[in-house]
Amino acid sequence: MEPHLEVDGVTKRYARVLAVDRLTMRVPRGAVFGLLGPNGAGKTTTIRMIMRITLPDGGEIRLGGRAVDDELREAIGYLPEERGLYRRMRVLEHLVFLGEVRGLARAEARRRAAEWLEKLDLGGKASARVEELSKGMQQKVQFAGAVIHRPEFVILDEPFTGLDPIATRALKDEILAMREAGTTVLLSTHVLPQAEELCDHICLVNRGRAILQGALAEVRATFTRPALRVVTAARDEQIAAVPGVASVVPADGARIVEIAPGTAAPALLRELAAAVPLESAERFAESLEGIFLRAVEADRALA
Repeated sequence: MEPHLEVDGVTKRYARVLAVDRLTMRVPRGAVFGLLGPNGAGKTTTIRMIMRITLPDGGEIRLGGRAVDDELREAIGYLPEERGLYRRMRVLEHLVFLGEVRGLARAEARRRAAEWLEKLDLGGKASARVEELSKGMQQKVQFAGAVIHRPEFVILDEPFTGLDPIATRALKDEILAMREAGTTVLLSTHVLPQAEELCDHICLVNRGRAILQGALAEVRATFTRPALRVVTAARDEQIAAVPGVASVVPADGARIVEIAPGTAAPALLRELAAAVPLESAERFAESLEGIFLRAVEADRALA
């Protein structure tokens, strides 16, 4: 798949702190790409370098095959983690202003601004001042301002901060709609179930380095242990005694039954069904959170 954004060997140091360490990643065109990692991993620093808010000490960043310059930066839709709205401006006029800054004619900026306010259930707040809005409403306004010019490449840094479940769902739907329209979205979030729901590809960073990246389906296949997820009233020791069971791990009211080498999943399922009462059984798929924890723990062990 053609890369839309290429980050090659990028490094950033602040005094004695190496914030980003020779980071390389490829963001495919038209994908939702998750930039994930623990606090202090270098995610926001990487985003700030892509946006040329700060410059790398080494390496290259290219968008559409071109080195990112001020002109390309202005074409990117950018929602920063911190809010950057003018608190005294009225909501509709603020969005019109942001549209004009991105090159829209005033009439078109006003039309798109009104459209976004309706989409995000803020139509009744058009004449309110930004400071009168809740934090969640301000976040929705900032999201609309980031994409009002319909950019081909969008960066969203913790976009769901302060949002209630309804507003979160609305923003997720808009992100998926942008992907369907061919927009590339770089999403940085701490909430891994949200990343799992939205992302096609991921890059997991730790200590400023990429320790895992690729298509989410391929990453999950690589990290998922051969196992079954079963619900049963049987005790752990009863399950462990079944031939072909390597280990038993409790998991949210169920058990993850790891399959011993040389044992096929259908054969083990038959053995389990004959030995213990099963309420349900299915192939186990490792969650993104589980992959995240295992990858970070392995990387820390190497430090």
